[in-house]
Amino acid sequence: MRVVAVVNQKGGVGKTTTAVNVGHALALESGPTLLVDLDPQGHLQHCLGRHDRNQSGMDRVLLDGDPIADKVREVRVDLGLVPAGPDLADFEAAQGGAERGYKLRHALASVADTYEFVVLDCGPASGMLAANAIAAASDVLVPVAGDYLSLTGLARLLLTLRRMQSMHLGEFDEWVFFNRFTPRRRLSREVYETVAEHFSDRLLGTSITEAAVLAECAGAGKSIFEYRKSSRAAREFRALSDDLLNKWMMGNEQEKASNVA
Repeated sequence: MRVVAVVNQKGGVGKTTTAVNVGHALALESGPTLLVDLDPQGHLQHCLGRHDRNQSGMDRVLLDGDPIADKVREVRVDLGLVPAGPDLADFEAAQGGAERGYKLRHALASVADTYEFVVLDCGPASGMLAANAIAAASDVLVPVAGDYLSLTGLARLLLTLRRMQSMHLGEFDEWVFFNRFTPRRRLSREVYETVAEHFSDRLLGTSITEAAVLAECAGAGKSIFEYRKSSRAAREFRALSDDLLNKWMMGNEQEKASNVA
């Protein structure tokens, strides 16, 4: 089971849009996928047409140890959703030792035979919820906007992730892609070239172009594949999920080769 945490400490880079559309693309193309909302704002469910803010979800999983399978709502074919729940923000202040950082990992272990992929939508804050996401993740997916503040934030975020790996808080691969990208803007191109120069081994080949249709489909409670499947945005999100699948396939092949050697 691949667990993909969509992470960026900077707000406004499209983490929830990414989680919804990458998650649905994986479900459509490759198998059962679970979306998990780790943002107390709870926007993930709204993007899929669910609006019950009072329904429990990850709040009770992390605060009370409820089985995560009991909180799954089947929202599409091969696509499950665990909403944030009204009390998720309370987890940041909850008491507990170091084991508190691994609650999500333990919870997801119980559904490892049910889902091929899990996509975690993380809020912009760095705290115990983000630490749980990183500890549970096999992959960290970082959406970056085409501006210099995003570039500065990316360097800081990757440094933080490296520090967490060195402390054995998680074992994951890092992937960066440009979201809300405007290729005609010189600044966007310059930022892209800088990231490609310094982080070429982590930069995915697909960028998601800025498009009004992505905001429209979120408001309609649909993924881009339901709202306008023939759009450029739909093609780009399919290509982005294919990029991830190809990276995972290459990693599996390299692991098999090293084991044989």
